[in-house]
Amino acid sequence: MSDDDADRLKALEAKLAAKRPPEEKDHMEEHYSQAQLAWRMVIELVAGLGIGFGIGYGLDALLGTQPWLMVVFTLLGFAAGVKTMISSAQEMQGKLSVSAALKEPGAGAPKDEGDHG
Repeated sequence: MSDDDADRLKALEAKLAAKRPPEEKDHMEEHYSQAQLAWRMVIELVAGLGIGFGIGYGLDALLGTQPWLMVVFTLLGFAAGVKTMISSAQEMQGKLSVSAALKEPGAGAPKDEGDHG
């Protein structure tokens, strides 16, 4: 085989590799990654609640305003936990643009490299 044929063969192999679908993950690996995502989101929510409760309880003990600051900071901790969960979900989905998706369906989704139209 000449060098010209070898170069053509390499170019053809590169084109074929680009057209092949990406290798699919093992089903068990995907299952574990989904379980890890679920636990991460639960931990973020519980951490927000716990931190809010701790700050509120501590301020109530110092200021003698029990249970008002504990309730307020627990609710703030819940809101922070939910916000963190939403940002984690967006991160795992490929950083969707919510505002763009609300304006035009499909607009917030990341573009495929092969999608030119």
